[in-house]
Amino acid sequence: MSFVSRISNYFSPDTEAAASSGFSKSRAPASLRVATYNIHKGVSAFNRRSVVHDLREQLRTMQADIVFLQEVVGNNDRHSRRHADWPKTPQHEFLADQHWPVSAYGKNAIYEHGHHGNAILSAFPILRCEQVNISTNRIEQRGLLHAEIALPDVDEPLHCVCIHLGLFGRSRLKQIDLVKERIAAMVPRSAPLIVAGDFNDWRRRAGDPLHEIELREVFETLGGNPARSFPARLPILHLDRIYVRGLEVNDARVHRGGDWAKLSDHAALEALLTIPKR
Repeated sequence: MSFVSRISNYFSPDTEAAASSGFSKSRAPASLRVATYNIHKGVSAFNRRSVVHDLREQLRTMQADIVFLQEVVGNNDRHSRRHADWPKTPQHEFLADQHWPVSAYGKNAIYEHGHHGNAILSAFPILRCEQVNISTNRIEQRGLLHAEIALPDVDEPLHCVCIHLGLFGRSRLKQIDLVKERIAAMVPRSAPLIVAGDFNDWRRRAGDPLHEIELREVFETLGGNPARSFPARLPILHLDRIYVRGLEVNDARVHRGGDWAKLSDHAALEALLTIPKR
């Protein structure tokens, strides 16, 4: 069954995304736990072994309602031949399994032996999603995955934007402008919004442009700096972020070291949020 065909009316002709759903009505979230994680395509350093099974178990320990993932493999013929335990389904479906009834995936990078991109795993129904190409040069293929999620007893959908920005400073600033344009065009000011992912923003220049549209970084909101998330074993760079608008930030933490450091070169970030009553 084609997942794209189930929600194809939400896509523009030059983008592609896929969503899968086994949703059943769930509780209203007094609080909302979210996480973001660059999963390094589900393989260890130097592609020596598949870690996607361990990764799935670790993701579950966070008990997040919504997970933003980057470098998620939709298909990779080389890895499937090299690793005997490589999943037969796309990684976003394998990782979601029965724990997150709904998942969405959008291709960023397409190559001869497969493709990878961003994904969102959700405990709540995804009303629509769209993958948007924000590439700014011929070297890097970058995109954002925008999903609207229905939360029980909340009038407006929660807008979730999962991003993976480029390695070059000028490209990142252009991509931030494209993210801002997307939000201005598609997200009502009254709707709750989360923008999360791998910003590659080691110079910490993304914050000011996002503050202009009233997005707040969760660790800064709690009185600190954006979390150090790279490299995972001893993080020194502030590459990964969770920005919110229209939500209260109750707590935030970094998952690094120990078992987490064996799964990816990035640390995972987690935030506990509340949607204010209106």
